[in-house]
Amino acid sequence: MRYYSTRDKNQAASFAVAALAGLAPDGGLYIPEEIPRYSAAAKASLGSMAYTDIAFETIRPWVEKDIPGPILQEMIHSAYPFAAPLVKAGDRLVLELFHGPTAAFKDFGARFMARAFSYLRRGEEKPLKILVATSGDTGGAVADGFYKVEGISVTVLYPKGRVSPLQERQIAGLKENICALAVDGSFDDCQRLVKQAFGDSDLNKRMVLSSANSINISRLIPQAVYYAAGAGKASDVVFSVPSGNFGNLTAGLYAWKMGAPIKRFIAAANINKTVPDYLESGNYEPRPSHATLSNAMDVGAPSNFERIAAHFSWQELRQLVLGASVTDNETRDTISEVHSRWGYYLDPHTAVGWRAASTLKEAGLLAGESALGILSTAHPAKFAETVEPITGPVPVPLSLQKAMQRSVQVQTIPAELEALKECL
Repeated sequence: MRYYSTRDKNQAASFAVAALAGLAPDGGLYIPEEIPRYSAAAKASLGSMAYTDIAFETIRPWVEKDIPGPILQEMIHSAYPFAAPLVKAGDRLVLELFHGPTAAFKDFGARFMARAFSYLRRGEEKPLKILVATSGDTGGAVADGFYKVEGISVTVLYPKGRVSPLQERQIAGLKENICALAVDGSFDDCQRLVKQAFGDSDLNKRMVLSSANSINISRLIPQAVYYAAGAGKASDVVFSVPSGNFGNLTAGLYAWKMGAPIKRFIAAANINKTVPDYLESGNYEPRPSHATLSNAMDVGAPSNFERIAAHFSWQELRQLVLGASVTDNETRDTISEVHSRWGYYLDPHTAVGWRAASTLKEAGLLAGESALGILSTAHPAKFAETVEPITGPVPVPLSLQKAMQRSVQVQTIPAELEALKECL
């Protein structure tokens, strides 16, 4: 499998090069020259295979020239002592993606990436410095995944005051090889700084840089696994995907192209609705982001749209993806309704996915669909300050109880490249 830049098909690379570089030399994102397909036997067995077996069948063709099968098996079993159960809540199916160590879906990508990087850099003497911008959960998952990994340090940038207290402790509480920077600005500013750092010739001469955001192809590939696992248990499902930087939806589209029995997707956005507006009009207009309750989705210029646009025309995407946006008041109302009717707790991001599906269903746009699945991207206890005033106390997983006991060590910087360079 070769990968090339979204901006230049002549910029080809192996999986190892694409993963370790993060961005292509021209600033584009790496995409595969072709998307592999499940064998007939694997596709027929998605509903009965163990999660780790689905992971192996999904990831193997993307990496097989760089990671031998036995090594890949070890990575997968090490990365995933947890899975993604599909549970019933009212008239919906919920794909619970919060059973990993940081209680967010980012664990699926970050834990595989950490193990892949460690293997791909075996024997290297010069340390690797990973830069990651986060609007919430990515930073904690990457910090946990790479914590104490030899030869790799991580610098996490997050918008000051726009992540929850728990998210901040997950990002800035581990220390060791993890450095946290609170940026005086938005997530889009953090993302811009990371991209500028990759394009800075001075920095790249002095250190080996890579990315752990969903701009990195090694983050997306393992996320396709839970779509396949969920779809195998509910064929022709429509998945409603809480969407911010659109890496999660891109992974779903990859799973669909591989042959997972998914009928359609819903791009569920908060008021930062750049992509739903594009689906409606055909005009893509990035804009400044606005703060919401579903803070991990506060993205006005989603990086992964460049990948999606490289694979699909507007007409093709409109047939496959429906867009909807949800306000904070609708988010609160949805958390309340789902809990009062069915006793199920939703975090604000999952609530956006649930409400978007309801809006489209009420409009008659989901008529006749066989199953409606909501991706639950984070445990509701991660957003207790929003959820508990509505539902009362939320059960807290042990991993989050431990994280809340950490002390925060963070440096605040302006949204300027020179300030980031000085820290690095």
